[in-house]
Amino acid sequence: MARQTQNLAVLFADISDSTKLYSTLGDNAARVVVNACLSLVTQVVERCKGRVVKTIGDEAMCVFRRADDGVTAASEIQTAVETKRPGRYHVQMHIGLHYGPVLVEDNDIFGDTVNAAAYLTAVAAAEQILTTEATERNLSPELRTTVRPVFKAVLKGSSDESTVYQVVWHKDVAELTDVNMRSHKFIPGDQGSLIIAHRNLSLRLDQTCANITIGRGEDCDLVVHEKLASRKHMSIRLMRTHFYLVDHSLNGTFVTLDSGDEVHVLRKELLLDGSGNLTLGRSTRDGAEEVITFTRDRRSMYRVE
Repeated sequence: MARQTQNLAVLFADISDSTKLYSTLGDNAARVVVNACLSLVTQVVERCKGRVVKTIGDEAMCVFRRADDGVTAASEIQTAVETKRPGRYHVQMHIGLHYGPVLVEDNDIFGDTVNAAAYLTAVAAAEQILTTEATERNLSPELRTTVRPVFKAVLKGSSDESTVYQVVWHKDVAELTDVNMRSHKFIPGDQGSLIIAHRNLSLRLDQTCANITIGRGEDCDLVVHEKLASRKHMSIRLMRTHFYLVDHSLNGTFVTLDSGDEVHVLRKELLLDGSGNLTLGRSTRDGAEEVITFTRDRRSMYRVE
C-alpha cells in the first residue's frame, strides 16, 4: 500500500513505572496486569471511534480521525484505569496526544506528529494527559473547556515555541495545582537517542530500549573483559528525556568528556550528553584498553518504526 498523509490525532497511553510493577509482582503476575490494562485501553479507544495501531511493551499507540475523539478517549482511559483497577492492581497511566499530519502505510503510522505524541507521553506525569496547541485548536468549544495551558516547548519538526496543554479529566478540580504561565516554563525537548558502541557492537537507547547494563557478567547487554570491572558494573538509563550513567561497581567508571576532562563516577549517577568515552575500573591513563564510546544521535528518540 502506498503511503498516504492524513490529519489524525495520535495518542500514546503508557503504564507509569512499569519497572516497579514487574519487580513487585514478578514477571508473570505483572504481565497479567499489563495485558488487562492494555485490553481496557483497547475497549475505550474502539468505543471512541479510534484504532489501536500497535502495542509497544507496556504502551499502546492509537489514532483517531478527530481531535475530540482522541481527547475523550484519553480522559476515559484515565477514569477507567482509576476505577476498574485492571488485573486487580492499582496502576497509573501517563498519556500524550497530538493532532496533525501523519504518514499512513500498511495500517502503521509515521512522522513528526507521532514523535510529538510520544514525546509528550514521556514528559507527562502519572495520571496526566498532555497535548498540544494544534490539538486544542481542533477541539470543539465544549471540549476546549477541558484543557488548560501548562508549559512551553519546542516540538520535534518545528523551530517555533508551542504551548503544551493538560487535559483535565478528574471530576474534582479543587485538587488541581494552579498554573503560573508568567514564568515562561519550558519542558526539556527531544534531544535524540544515545548510541553506545564497543568493538563491533552498537546499542541504541531510546523509548523502545530505555536501559542497558554493562560489565564483566555474561548476562550484561554489553560485556567487557576488564579485570577491574565488576560483573554488573554500571547501567545507562533513559529517564524522561535524559540519559544517566548509574555506577554499581567496586572501582568506579571513568568518563572522558568532549572537553578532555575525566570524571570518576563511583556509586552515583552522571548525566550523559554530547559524546565521550567510558572505561570500567580504571582510566585510560592507567592502561585501560576496553573503551566504550557514547554519542547523542540528534534525531528523534521517539521514532516509532
